[in-house]
Amino acid sequence: MIEVLALWVVALLFGGMVLYSFGFAAFVFSALPAALAGPTLRRAFPHFYLFVIVTAAVAAALMLSQDKESALYLAIIAVTTVPARQILMPAINAATDSQARARFKLLHGLSVLMTLAHIGLAAWVLARFV
Repeated sequence: MIEVLALWVVALLFGGMVLYSFGFAAFVFSALPAALAGPTLRRAFPHFYLFVIVTAAVAAALMLSQDKESALYLAIIAVTTVPARQILMPAINAATDSQARARFKLLHGLSVLMTLAHIGLAAWVLARFV
């Protein structure tokens, strides 16, 4: 039963990250004027990161007795999302506010790479269930 619950939580993590990254963010920029889209995403990102932290941590805890390697990957997602939320996201916002475009591009690119790596790790964990 714990393995099924772990699978559901990992699937929720993977699906949530993919939907937010490729669906919600793109939708907001296509549906709202740029002057509203940016602030809307700025308000949403802390919640997204909190979702990733909590969901990955719960999944890691559930996987610990089943598959220690997968639990480690999930813990890595949870732990590395904390500085993304607490340090990287405020730095991106500060770069936007100060119109430091080169700094914004660098920091935003780092956050995109980190999110893609997290999605890849979650996908790898899901593949291990097969």
